[in-house]
Amino acid sequence: MDVATLTTLAGIVEYAVPVLFASIGENFTEKAGLINLSVNGTIILSAMSGFVVAMTVDSIFLGFLVGAVVGAIVAAIVAFSSITLKQSQVAIGFVLALLCRDLAYFLGAPYTNKPGLFLSKVPIPVLADIPFIGPVFFNHSLVVYASYLFIIIAYVFMFKTRSGLMLQGIGERPSAAFARGANVKALRYFYTILGGLLIGLAGPMYSLAVKIGWAGQLSGLDGIGWIALAITIFGGWNPLRVAFGAYLFGGLQQLGITLQSTTNIPIQILQAAPFPLMIFTLLLVNVGRAEWVDRELAAMPEKPRIVLSKILRALRTSPPASLGVPFENE
Repeated sequence: MDVATLTTLAGIVEYAVPVLFASIGENFTEKAGLINLSVNGTIILSAMSGFVVAMTVDSIFLGFLVGAVVGAIVAAIVAFSSITLKQSQVAIGFVLALLCRDLAYFLGAPYTNKPGLFLSKVPIPVLADIPFIGPVFFNHSLVVYASYLFIIIAYVFMFKTRSGLMLQGIGERPSAAFARGANVKALRYFYTILGGLLIGLAGPMYSLAVKIGWAGQLSGLDGIGWIALAITIFGGWNPLRVAFGAYLFGGLQQLGITLQSTTNIPIQILQAAPFPLMIFTLLLVNVGRAEWVDRELAAMPEKPRIVLSKILRALRTSPPASLGVPFENE
């Protein structure tokens, strides 16, 4: 396989990582029954904060740490406003998304387009030399390798551990979980902040590893958070499906980058193309629930009807039953 194709495939894996962390972070939050709509602003603010701190103190580790702290703080505000103050989760999250975005552009203005630190690639010995697999999966920075482990850990935790089952319980039937001794409010606080921490890591992953640097409004990060929210739904609140959605979006982004040098399509269209395509994919996830779809399927010949029904059934997802519903101790 030629070098250009391998580079493109490796780029898909790399570009998917920040969205993957943000989406699985939101997955934890929504599994607990809360909605954090501040994701978009959090990613932008943590990208700026992480880059500025890493550049100022000459430490990539502290840059990532600050990004995680920013995400955790924003999520804590969402949790406090929603759980303790009983305000609208949607309204609070949306306002914070706008506030964090504008704050990032304002505070980050002096650091726009300044040179800074970035994570270099660390090829894994032996594995990086495997034909095709090596260049695509094992010739990246450490955050990419961490993402492989993260997908597995998140899935095993959610579906194979007692704590994961309790997490599902407080999102599905919080009253039943409370009756069994779970502190629903405390757990919702914990998983909302944990999810925010993971979302906060996505920002420095862009500014210190993927896109590298801070370019203000030209950084191309505005909208990524909304895509992460869409991928959470597309993934059916399952880390494995969420990871697939992140790689799909990474592929669309990389395709846009590749086409910039091979076509006459305006760059602005190529940069924006992944967003409507992800929205279209999200519509496919939910269209299977519509009554008119059942009527149309019933009118189709048997073989295509069976195939299409299986596809729609595979795409269909169901949110946690108590998602967005406040809980009161009885």
